[in-house]
Amino acid sequence: MSGHSHWAGIKHKKALVDAKRGKLWSKLAKAIIIAAKLGGGDPDANIRLRAAIDEAKAVSLPKENIARAIKRGTGELGGEQLDELVYEGYGPGGVAILAEAVTDNRNRTAPEIRKIFEVCGGKLGSTGCVAWNFEKKGLFIIPKGNLTEEVVMEIALDAGADDVAEIEDSFEITCNPSAYDSVSKALANAKIEPEESQLSLIPKDTAEINDIDTASKIIKLMELLDDHDDVQKVSSNFSIPDEIMNQIN
Repeated sequence: MSGHSHWAGIKHKKALVDAKRGKLWSKLAKAIIIAAKLGGGDPDANIRLRAAIDEAKAVSLPKENIARAIKRGTGELGGEQLDELVYEGYGPGGVAILAEAVTDNRNRTAPEIRKIFEVCGGKLGSTGCVAWNFEKKGLFIIPKGNLTEEVVMEIALDAGADDVAEIEDSFEITCNPSAYDSVSKALANAKIEPEESQLSLIPKDTAEINDIDTASKIIKLMELLDDHDDVQKVSSNFSIPDEIMNQIN
């Protein structure tokens, strides 16, 4: 299915039982620092910062941590120099993988990312090798509850969203980054609270994986990348049928 991140849904379900809050908080603070560094400390004027704050609030990152991260990004507080990098490569079955990272030592991070790709049967590629198949989108994951697809679609599309997809027990809303703020406000006005909201890289086309061994290796690679301290987000174009995914779980 074009325009849908299968990994976003898989990771979302895993996150519900993930107790690694300290590591997650650290990653989200870095995302806020970079967003404030690149676009300023006002979330109303900086969509990327607004999205990073929304994502941090969804996992209860304390307000003082958020404020401190913004000040570090704008230079009001000191701290180590952070660089934003994107690693591109191929996983088992030739699926495209992008790992967005923030690091204080790129000479350490690059070899570690390369090793993760290799031990899982993948290969780190050159800049631009898979990025062409992804586009930056606003992503909202809404629990179904008593909501209907028609209600969510009307609210989201009226606010400028591109699409609403029903994914198991959730609705997934995607929009252009420029519409992120209006969609976020429309959901808030309707008293709909996303379980996840972020700016994410969404694949233009997906590759279905029907072999359980290949699927298992892909998930392992994604999990190891996602667990790396410097990696902020991991995106891929794979799609694994539920019957195969259930066997992995």
